Amino acid sequence: MRNSALILAIAPLVFAIAGCGGNSGQTASTPGNAPPAPVTRNRWDNIKSRGQVICGVSGEVPGFSFVGTDGKYSGIDVDICRAIAAALFDKPDAVEFRNLNSKERFTALQTGEVDILSRNTTWTLSRGTTVGLEFAPVVFYDGQGIMVRKNSNIKSLADLKNKAICVQTGTTTEQNLADQMRKRGITYKPVVFEDVNVTFATYAEGRCDGITADRSALVSRKTILPKPEDNVILDEVISSEPLAPAVAKGDAKWSDAVKWVVYSLVKAEELGITSQNVGQFATSSDPDIKRFLGTEGNLGEGLALTNDFAARIIKHVGNYAEIYDRNLGPKTKLNLVRGQNKLWSQGGLLYSPPFR
Repeated sequence: MRNSALILAIAPLVFAIAGCGGNSGQTASTPGNAPPAPVTRNRWDNIKSRGQVICGVSGEVPGFSFVGTDGKYSGIDVDICRAIAAALFDKPDAVEFRNLNSKERFTALQTGEVDILSRNTTWTLSRGTTVGLEFAPVVFYDGQGIMVRKNSNIKSLADLKNKAICVQTGTTTEQNLADQMRKRGITYKPVVFEDVNVTFATYAEGRCDGITADRSALVSRKTILPKPEDNVILDEVISSEPLAPAVAKGDAKWSDAVKWVVYSLVKAEELGITSQNVGQFATSSDPDIKRFLGTEGNLGEGLALTNDFAARIIKHVGNYAEIYDRNLGPKTKLNLVRGQNKLWSQGGLLYSPPFR
């Protein structure tokens, strides 16, 4: 009887302990079709101990993230991840890139397959709430457009009435197109694919009259079409697309670090600090510059980074202007005008909070 009573007494404790143990930091199973619980517990500590950032990218959009024939990654999204690695480890190449399509990108972040999604992803309300993403500052302000063939005589959305339009599913472009056509009373035939390569290949084969995507993506993909000069992007912009990196919610330390890495790129351009002259600013007496570069104060400690984290970033990767010019600027095939991606002081939308 005493043994039975003892077993009954300790049974609740055993179940409680079992409930607290096991797969700490792993994905919790969820009923039905609910998305898996984000694996964010100790994300920051895991990255630091691993010595490498796992970055989810597209790998198929020149200028943003693209794998060259040499196997090397390039693009503005790639450089964001390299900047994070530079801040954390003083090694911009301490990054493992993983190609993700539009359908699998959010699951990869939610389950902890990647630490960060830097994949020309649009910041929306639902993605920041029900999907469970924590967005960093916008790195590229874009808008959705439509590309058609020059000889099609299509000049506007109205000319696409009853026409076939290629669009990638699982993206904001699919819903934006439907909304705009419905608003204007224009019937059309959506031709939907999950894979971006299949989407553009179908357009290139002439099976669609037009194709829609972010304007930057259209400019990028146009350069690798069989005959780029035979295609034109319509002037109409049918949405606003703020593209930003994202992490899974649940680790404020990690999300704060990512946010301020992005701000560092913008702030460096504001201060006129580049990868070529950052060493000259080390002896600056300007208090703003001293705090920014970590020669005075302890701003890095609040992010669990070294105080010179911004100096590391600029030394290895450059400021925002350098990243933009290297990947999208006038000396590249894309030659995208910065426009609203200029600093606020130059008429653009880029702005950094004070480093203090």
